[in-house]
Amino acid sequence: MRQGVVKYKEIRAGMLTEDENGEYWFVYDPEYVRKHPHQFISFQMPVTALPYRSKRLFPFFDGLIPEGWLLHIATETWRINKNDRMGLLLACCRNAIGAVSIHPVHKEENA
Repeated sequence: MRQGVVKYKEIRAGMLTEDENGEYWFVYDPEYVRKHPHQFISFQMPVTALPYRSKRLFPFFDGLIPEGWLLHIATETWRINKNDRMGLLLACCRNAIGAVSIHPVHKEENA
């Protein structure tokens, strides 16, 4: 299982998870839901306490991954397969352009 903390303008907005079955889950943080009920990270993902689930990486998050020559540099530098979308997201999107960033959660942080 791989996870990333999703931040909106440095505020923890939620958690993105890729589970053992390759399914993706996004859950808004309860405090974010309470304090920022109208500040969604994507039009397709309004703020809710219910989890979002998908068999593919959500299009919004996939869109944060670099393309073209920058993708090539990322895959070569970190030796990540270009089809490993969650791996690329976790490696490349801490300082993404825009308000949303993804910060990897390491196993020891999760325990």
